Amino acid sequence: MAGQQFQYDDSGNTFFYFLTSFVGLIVIPATYYLWPRDQNAEQLRLKSLRRVHGRCLWYRLRLMKSQQSIVPTLKKAALLFGWVVFLLLAYKVSKLDREYQEYNPYEVLHLDPGATTSEIKKQYHLLSKKFHPDKGGDEAAFMMITKAYAALTNEQTKKNWELYGDPDGPRATNFGIALPAWIVDQKNSMLVLLVYGLAFMVILPVVVGTWWYRSIRYSGDQILINTTQLFMHFMYKTPNMNMKRLAMVLTAAFEFDPRSNKEATIRPTDNIEVPQLIRELGNINVKKKEPPFCYPYSLKARVLVLAHLSRMEISEDLEEDQRFAVRKSPALLQEMVNVGCQLTMMANSRGGFHAPRLVSIENCMKLTQMIVQGLQETKSPLLQLPHFDEEHLRYCVSKKYKVRSLQDLVSLKDSERRSMLRFLVEEKYDEVISVLGSFPHIAMETKLQVLDDEDSNNITAGSIVTVTVTLTRKRMAEVFEKEQDGSPCPGEEGANTEEGADASKAKTKVWQNNKKQATKKSKKKKLTKKKAPAAAATVAAAAATAAAAAAAVAAAAVAAAATTAPASSKTKQANGSVAGGDAVAVPKEDDEEGSDKGSESDEAEANKDSPSERDEESDKQSDTEVDEIAGDDEEEWEALQQSIQRREKALLETKSKVTHPVYSLYYPDEKQEWWWLYIADRRDQALVSMPYHVCTLKDTEEVELKFPAPSKTGNYQYSVILRSDSYLGLDQIKPLKLEVHEAKAVLDNHPQWDIPETEEEDEEQEDSDGIEESEDDDEDND
Repeated sequence: MAGQQFQYDDSGNTFFYFLTSFVGLIVIPATYYLWPRDQNAEQLRLKSLRRVHGRCLWYRLRLMKSQQSIVPTLKKAALLFGWVVFLLLAYKVSKLDREYQEYNPYEVLHLDPGATTSEIKKQYHLLSKKFHPDKGGDEAAFMMITKAYAALTNEQTKKNWELYGDPDGPRATNFGIALPAWIVDQKNSMLVLLVYGLAFMVILPVVVGTWWYRSIRYSGDQILINTTQLFMHFMYKTPNMNMKRLAMVLTAAFEFDPRSNKEATIRPTDNIEVPQLIRELGNINVKKKEPPFCYPYSLKARVLVLAHLSRMEISEDLEEDQRFAVRKSPALLQEMVNVGCQLTMMANSRGGFHAPRLVSIENCMKLTQMIVQGLQETKSPLLQLPHFDEEHLRYCVSKKYKVRSLQDLVSLKDSERRSMLRFLVEEKYDEVISVLGSFPHIAMETKLQVLDDEDSNNITAGSIVTVTVTLTRKRMAEVFEKEQDGSPCPGEEGANTEEGADASKAKTKVWQNNKKQATKKSKKKKLTKKKAPAAAATVAAAAATAAAAAAAVAAAAVAAAATTAPASSKTKQANGSVAGGDAVAVPKEDDEEGSDKGSESDEAEANKDSPSERDEESDKQSDTEVDEIAGDDEEEWEALQQSIQRREKALLETKSKVTHPVYSLYYPDEKQEWWWLYIADRRDQALVSMPYHVCTLKDTEEVELKFPAPSKTGNYQYSVILRSDSYLGLDQIKPLKLEVHEAKAVLDNHPQWDIPETEEEDEEQEDSDGIEESEDDDEDND
């Protein structure tokens, strides 16, 4: 049995192969992920946003960062150096000679494969004369020639070469280690051991331990676990949390503590600057001794956030810390919303404690809007626009305009808007209109149904209700155009509304009359069709009396006039044949007569028609009913399949969370437009469905909100609420009426479950039935 041999690479060839592969595995992925993106594309994007977002803090910081940062240049230099090393190693490997080659005796003798024995002998004699040691030739070459000649002429050696690739038979297997021999040299043993110990006993455990320690401290949303526990404690302790208490809980997060987060800093100047801000802000519960609200980091973060909401000017050192606190706040408030939802679910499922009130969760959402826009809760939403100050609001809230929201400002005519904003020069006014036109306008449509049920429109107690909400995002500029095109003049608005009401009433009356006339026509057409066979009998019976015949003719004429008369009311008034009151009375008489004649004709049909004809008509009616039921089932099935496909597509499809940049004058980072969508019972101040964070609303988005129907029957009034996490004054509330019916009783003895135990019983039963029927037939024949 062949042995095994391990040897190091003395020449270094194998080591270069290994080193080239190792460097390539690092350089290629690093280039794909770390190569700086096209700076020109980013500059073009910022240039396109300049007209609207040019005054935003995040926009100015982004421009400064792109101009001053040298990180992209360093990344490019490091990656280019890696590629140079990789290419040099590849060139080195390409120039290496093949060290291990397959042994071929034909090549040694300089013969073509398949040469004859005579050719082999002849070539051997020529080469042996040339390379024989006695004649001054190369001894090593002569040994190779002799070995090749034996391999091709000796049966045993030829067999060994064909089987094992070597005339001498199987050899020991060589395993090359892709490390140079100097690594295992005894002179370098201490250095190699030091490097191995440093790499595998110090660096690797430190890296893995740091990663593990960081991963167990943070949640999936990169929020400290201690912060989540802190939020859960205070939301459980204070179910009804006002805005002041909420700000205290937010700024007590461990993200602002330098001992838990290295990004947070405590400066020596805080002891001087923070008390000054406290005096300017006023009452912020400084004397509260409840931990962690009394800790220095919490107090500093609270002061900086409240100063941001008041739009106060602070020093440069505190401004940097304020930007850090403001950046962290939206993610922390989203975590508070999640914690509130978890506590609500626990309270609904387990009971035993009070869930957070709806106002607490909604205050978290409102505070997110306030922090992004840098505004207090009591301030006007108009201050989100540029060039608007407190003193300018008096022009908007005057008795003439009464503009208190962004929607009020949009609904004004351009001339009125320009007159109201006369304190702005033309350039500033154009900028205000551009910014207002970029704000979102959301159209919300809801559809209520119970999926996976026979009757999707019937809501029973305890069923799972699905509310499909379709959100369509448009720009306020589009609403500008619609309002300007279709808005009535201020003086004519009341008259137009009254005329519109009268027109709508008239339209509904005409529609109702047309519908009644259409039903009357269809009834009389059916009656005339059915009266055809019965008319002869009635005429024959009435032939005895001329008065009866004349009455029948007069009635027929009135009926014919009634069928054609409602075609046009204007022709009636023009001819003067029918008055306004008679137009309603005549059809009633016709209906009575038609109903009497219809009853008589029905009796005649019942007497004359055969049972087979009646069976055919009943079969046709049943077929039409079955078709209608089948059509409804197909529609429900298609809707169910579409819902399933939509869910599968949502699971497989990964949508980008980059929607539209938010216009925020004081937020330090670029923020994307996101929304909260949920259903609530505002009467009981409780959540009905958990808030869904819509992060992919670019143009249109469809969201399914599910919740269990109440266990008691009756009518319920809920609200579908859409809240922005970026803008003030753009929230929407849409009523949702829920009529809950009693759940259907479960049938224990349904016929479909009466299945025989085996098929043999069915066959025996069929055989016995057949025998009984044959005996009965024989008796009848007898």
